[in-house]
Amino acid sequence: MRELEETRRQLYEAREIIEAIRTGQVDALVVQNGSIHELYTLKTADHAYRVFIEKMTEGALTLSPNGIILYANSRFSDMIGLPLSTIIGLPFEQFIAENDRPFYRKLFKLSWKGDAKGEVDIFYKHHRTPVQLSLTALELAEGTSLSIIITDLTLQKATQRKLEENNRQLEHLNHTLEDSNHDLQQFASVASHDLQEPLRKIQIFSNLLRIKSADNLTNDEIAYLEKIIGSADRMKSLIIEILNYSRLSADDSEFLPTDLNLVLKELLEDFELLIADKKAKVLNYGLPVLEVNRGQIRQVFQNLISNALKFSKNDMPPVIEIRSKWLADKSFTSSEQETGPFCLLTISDNGIGFDEKYATIVFSLFQRLHPKDSFEGTGIGLAITKKIIEKHHGLIQVKSAVGVGTQFMIILPLKQIANGQSS
Repeated sequence: MRELEETRRQLYEAREIIEAIRTGQVDALVVQNGSIHELYTLKTADHAYRVFIEKMTEGALTLSPNGIILYANSRFSDMIGLPLSTIIGLPFEQFIAENDRPFYRKLFKLSWKGDAKGEVDIFYKHHRTPVQLSLTALELAEGTSLSIIITDLTLQKATQRKLEENNRQLEHLNHTLEDSNHDLQQFASVASHDLQEPLRKIQIFSNLLRIKSADNLTNDEIAYLEKIIGSADRMKSLIIEILNYSRLSADDSEFLPTDLNLVLKELLEDFELLIADKKAKVLNYGLPVLEVNRGQIRQVFQNLISNALKFSKNDMPPVIEIRSKWLADKSFTSSEQETGPFCLLTISDNGIGFDEKYATIVFSLFQRLHPKDSFEGTGIGLAITKKIIEKHHGLIQVKSAVGVGTQFMIILPLKQIANGQSS
């Protein structure tokens, strides 16, 4: 019984010594060999190395040339759920999933000639862990051995699977959206055609009635007829605007270098009579050449300048100022940069303005801040404007104050690249 206790004590001491060596607490050992005491010192570099290996978050092994585990750190022990005392002396290959063993043998063979890396699954007690092995041959005092760093890829693989699943869902949603946009365009085209035909007849016969029977109609009847004609005209404008909006969903934009000064000049010629009637001033302080869809950007200028003329004050001629500057980033808070990749366009007026709490909803479909009896319009113009800017991979926002005026700010890239993103 006493001998058993002594054996247990010696075993406990041996384990304590091994743990102290492993964690770097011991720098030398004195071993009694008969009547002689021999001193074995542990090199300082080995001491630092052992401490570093034990603190690593990755598993670490040292293998003999025939693949036997000579050393393992605590992290590897945690990975497979076995005590270190059991691991030492076992072939590492037995912890590799069976289907990955041929690949591991290839890595093992290559690693003696140079560093090697590869992904395998570690398998023990029905628990499979994806890992990356980094193998390096080391020349030690005792001879050449193989160092393996084992990185747990469980979280990385789970993230990768989630990302792949999200990409599949996104791809499916994109296909669904493309189908929906196609259906919307088809519907809008058919609906607009089917609606415009009876609407033309309403307009034609209403106008004929007004021309031929005006003398026979009472004042009230003439007023009713004028309302019918006015409503039909607004309905026609609304149908055209809806059709234009739906067409913007198609990915058919052609971006070409375009001088915005020329686009604005042509547009102002079309507005010449209205500008003269309003005694308005349109001041262009210089615009750049950008890669844009000319027709769509012309529509943007048309909508914004038309609004500035429409929502002007009765007692003050409209003044519309158009400016540009280069930005470092695609942000309204970006610093100015003379050769920046983005351009900020501002279109400001001194009109009636609106409460800035409506600054977001003005870009929604059919949103009107003023009664149609006071100002004509369909409530789609700014929605079209926003959609065009988005198709140009730009940004738009508005600032306004009642009685002061409105400023639209647009950021557009200097160039568009082939995949539809801004450069």
